[in-house]
Parts: sequence; structure tokens; C-alpha cells
Amino acid sequence: MATKVPAKPPTQPVQLPKTDDGGAVVVERKTEKVKPPQMYQVVMLNDDYTPMEFVVVVIQEFFSKDLEAATQIMLKIHLEGRGVCGVYTKDVAATKVDQVLDAAHKAGHPLQCVSEPVEL
Repeated sequence: MATKVPAKPPTQPVQLPKTDDGGAVVVERKTEKVKPPQMYQVVMLNDDYTPMEFVVVVIQEFFSKDLEAATQIMLKIHLEGRGVCGVYTKDVAATKVDQVLDAAHKAGHPLQCVSEPVEL
């Protein structure tokens, strides 16, 4: 056991920056603005072989649309050649595309789905 009480370390007096005009020193904080992430739209493409019912089921399952919304998207795909199923961040959009392509492949349909950046 120690018999001596440890001495306190010497403290240095705090020195403020000196100015020759007697004014104060001001530090400005710069706030950084964070931009929102780039969004991507998941687009299904029309083909002449995939049944419309299958497209509706895929839209309902992977894009959480009700029957009416899924049917409207399917009709847009059928009539215009392509239709947007949803808008997501890059990783989520890529996952949705992979899920749709995998489901179409397993069912034996040539349904195509892509993601593309949303133009602002």
C-alpha cells in the first residue's frame, strides 16, 4: 500500500487567442447538406408469351399492389410496351428486378424487368 497521497498534476491556465483589434474570435460551423439517394424505377417490359395473369400476380407479390393497381400496370405494360412497377433506392430496385426475373424463370416465362435511374 502506498503511504503517500498522489499529487495533483499541474494545470495549465487556458489562454484565449489574442487579437490586436480587441475583437472576438468567431468560429463558423459549416453545415453539410446531404443529398437524398438516387432513386431507380423498376420497369417491366412487354412480351408476347407471358400470360397477363402471371404479370398481375408478380406485381401484387413483389410490389405490394392491390388487384386493381396491378391490373392497371399490367395493361400499361401490354399496351405501351413497358410499365413502371415502383420507385426504390438502387439496391432495393436491383433486388426487385432479381425477384421478378427469378419468378419468371421458374415459371418458364420470358418476362423481362429492368431498373433505370429516375430523371429529376
